[in-house]
Amino acid sequence: MAKDTLSDIAGLPEELGIDGDFARSQQVLSVRVESRRYGKPVTVVSGFDPELTDERDLKELASELKRAVGAGGTVRDGTVEVQGDHADRLPDLLRDRGFDVA
Repeated sequence: MAKDTLSDIAGLPEELGIDGDFARSQQVLSVRVESRRYGKPVTVVSGFDPELTDERDLKELASELKRAVGAGGTVRDGTVEVQGDHADRLPDLLRDRGFDVA
């Protein structure tokens, strides 16, 4: 019988595949609105742990959030930026995806 390997994050067998969910729940994100050029609002999601979230994951999350609110945006310096003031909707969308939002 082969020995199950345990995950570094959850301490449970890796074949359960819950590391991603557990890692997301351990990050506390913040959502704020900044004013950019010409007074245009941009909603910034920050607080991602660079050891748990890579650039590809952030780009995928940004695409989901942008699609959900119908806006453009980008990933920059470990943050997700969504064009417009979406501070009322993004926390709920992030919680739905397993993140903790302060």
